[in-house]
Amino acid sequence: MNSNTSLTLLAVLAVVGTMTVSSAYAESDLPFAIESDSTTYNHDSTITVTGSIANVIPGNVPVTVTVINSLNSIVSIDQIDVANDGTFETSFNTAGALWKYDGTYTIKANYGSLKDKVLVMLEGGVTAKSTTTATPTSDCGANEVSADGNCIPYSISGGMVTSAAINTDDNSIIININSNDDGVLTVTPSESTQEGIFMVLVDGEEADDVEINGNTVTVEFPAGAEQVEIIGTFVIPEFGTIAAMILAVAIISIVAISAKSRLSIVPRY
Repeated sequence: MNSNTSLTLLAVLAVVGTMTVSSAYAESDLPFAIESDSTTYNHDSTITVTGSIANVIPGNVPVTVTVINSLNSIVSIDQIDVANDGTFETSFNTAGALWKYDGTYTIKANYGSLKDKVLVMLEGGVTAKSTTTATPTSDCGANEVSADGNCIPYSISGGMVTSAAINTDDNSIIININSNDDGVLTVTPSESTQEGIFMVLVDGEEADDVEINGNTVTVEFPAGAEQVEIIGTFVIPEFGTIAAMILAVAIISIVAISAKSRLSIVPRY
C-alpha cells in the first residue's frame, strides 16, 4: 500500500469517526430532561412525571423530584430509581391537603449536578392568599428587600436578590435570587417579621452550609440557585398543656412516694 492510499484511507476513517461522534452528541444534547403528562390538573388528579438521562451515574444514584406550590411551599418530595436505559417515572396525587391551593406548581428534578423543572397549573381549589410578594418601596434601604411592608436586611455575594415573600402558612421568608456563581446570603429579619430560625432550604432542599446566630442566618448557595427559604420556629400550643399535665402528675407521684417512704422508716414500738 503506497503513501497516497494510506492517506486517503485515514481521511475516510476520520470522516466516519467525526460522523459517529456527531451522531452520538445529537442523541444526547439533552443530558437530563423531565416532562409532565399534562399542563393543567384539578385537585383530584394524578400528575405523572417522566424523564430521561443521557449518562447514568454508576452506583444507583436516584433522581430527587420536589413539588412546590403557588405559596412557594414544598408539598411533596420523591426519590426515583433510574432504569438502565436512563428513564424514570413517578406520580403525585393532588387530592391531599397540601395541594388545596390553585395556581402554578413547580416540579423540580435533581440528578447529581443536573437540574430541570416543569410548571403545571392546578384549578378548582382554594385561592392562595397567605403569601405576599415583595414589591419595591422607597421605605427600604439599598441592602433591604421589602415583603408585606417589612424591610428585611440582607447581604449577598455571587448573585443578587430579586424579590421576597412571606409565607404565613409555613412561618417562612422566601428570598428569590439570581446567582451566576457560588455565593453567600446573609439575612437578618426583625423578630416582628420572624422570630427564631431552625431550617433553611435552597431550591427546596435543606441547606448544609448554614450558620444561625440569633435572628441572623448565613447560607451558602451554588451557582444557578434561585430561591432561599428561611423557616422560622414552630410553636405547638397543645404541647405546653400536655407537658404541664405530665409534670403535675410526676410531682404528685414523687410527693406520694416520698411520703410513703417516710412512713415506712418510722420506728415501731
